[in-house]
Amino acid sequence: MTREDRGRQQTPREQLLTTAVGWFAEHGVGDTSLRGIAEGLDTSHRMLIHHFGGRDGLLLAVVEHVEGEQRRLLAELATADVAGAHPSAVGRRFWMQLCDAAETYGPLFFELTAAAMRKADYAAPLRGAVEDWLGPLAKLWRSYGVEQDTAERLARLSLAMARGLLHDLLLTGDRGGIEDAMDVWLSMLVREIPAPAAK
Repeated sequence: MTREDRGRQQTPREQLLTTAVGWFAEHGVGDTSLRGIAEGLDTSHRMLIHHFGGRDGLLLAVVEHVEGEQRRLLAELATADVAGAHPSAVGRRFWMQLCDAAETYGPLFFELTAAAMRKADYAAPLRGAVEDWLGPLAKLWRSYGVEQDTAERLARLSLAMARGLLHDLLLTGDRGGIEDAMDVWLSMLVREIPAPAAK
């Protein structure tokens, strides 16, 4: 939610989505039916159909919301920390936030991106789940003085590594091992940042 969003009245759809995000964070997704979700959200399944088109549409809206929040956090971290904090510290802080979110929403995200690969209509917006991240990540690398071509390659590599390690985390639960692997990756990435010019 952006600062502008916080200052205005939410629409009924936005209110339902906010409630749904919190509910899924507490209860998970699983095989809960639309009627079961509606009961948990203290609404009717007809209202969910009206606003989201059905269960698939609601789940997709939740994933898009969580993805958008993570991209917003990345932008805020970059803006706040790039001048003072070490790049690996910025990366690690963001990585920890991604892991926390993935433990709740990761299975749903990978399920829906698989549906997007199969060209399911309801998952079509998630076909942009790569491109939507590359621009902000490349911009972050550029802010550290990395050339544009290299920044774009590092953005794609960073995203692929993060998604792969999140997949690993969700399958193995080995958060310690995952964090160690990410620390090694971050130390490798930092070597791509040009040394500051001598004064």
